[in-house]
Amino acid sequence: MRLPGRRPPGSFFARDPLVVAPELLGKLLVHAPADGEPTAVRIVEVEAYRGSSDPASHAFRGPTRRNRTMFGPPGRLYVYFTYGMHWCANVVCDLPGDAGAVLLRAGEPVFGIDVMQARRPAARRLRDLASGPARLCQALGIDGALDGTDLRAGPVWLRDDGVPPPEAPIVTPRIGLTRGTESSWRWVVGGNLHASRPANGGVSPEGR
Repeated sequence: MRLPGRRPPGSFFARDPLVVAPELLGKLLVHAPADGEPTAVRIVEVEAYRGSSDPASHAFRGPTRRNRTMFGPPGRLYVYFTYGMHWCANVVCDLPGDAGAVLLRAGEPVFGIDVMQARRPAARRLRDLASGPARLCQALGIDGALDGTDLRAGPVWLRDDGVPPPEAPIVTPRIGLTRGTESSWRWVVGGNLHASRPANGGVSPEGR
C-alpha cells in the first residue's frame, strides 16, 4: 500500500514539545509492518512533556535504560510499558539531549479498522478503538519492539495528508498525573468523539 500524505521534515520534530504537540493534531500515525496490513489513526489528543524541567516527565531525573530513546534524535517513537500491562507511545522532539516528548493520547481510526477491531475485541464502538494512549498502541500493534523507530522511515510513520491542526484546540491540564498537574499541556480536537476523556478533564488509567 502506498502511504497517504508526506513525511514531515526532520526540522518539524526539532522544536519545543509545547510547539510540536498541538501541531500533531490532525496528523496520521500509520503502522505499516512488512508482513501485515497497515493501520492508521488521525491524532486527536496529545500531551507535552519537557524533560529535565518537567517533574511529570520520564526524563526528569536524567537518562535511564527505559527512557534512553527520549535522549536520542528527535523524530523517534518512544514506547514505554506502564501499569504492568500497557504500552504507550510518544513522539520525541526538541533538540538531541533535551529529552522532550509528546504523548499520543488518542486517535480516530482511518484505515485498517478490521485489523484494529481484531486486536481490540473488547471495543464495542469505533470511538473506543484508540481512545486512550494504551488503546491507541494496542489498536495499531505498537509495542516495545518499536521503541526508537524513526517516524520518517517506518514501520511506524507520522504522515501529513493536508488536514491542518485545529486553529483553536481545547487546552487543559494533563491528566492521570500526580506531579506537574498545574501545566496546561494537553491539547484535544474540540468535539471529537475519539478523545480519551472529555476535554474538561477526568483521569485515564492509561495515561502517565
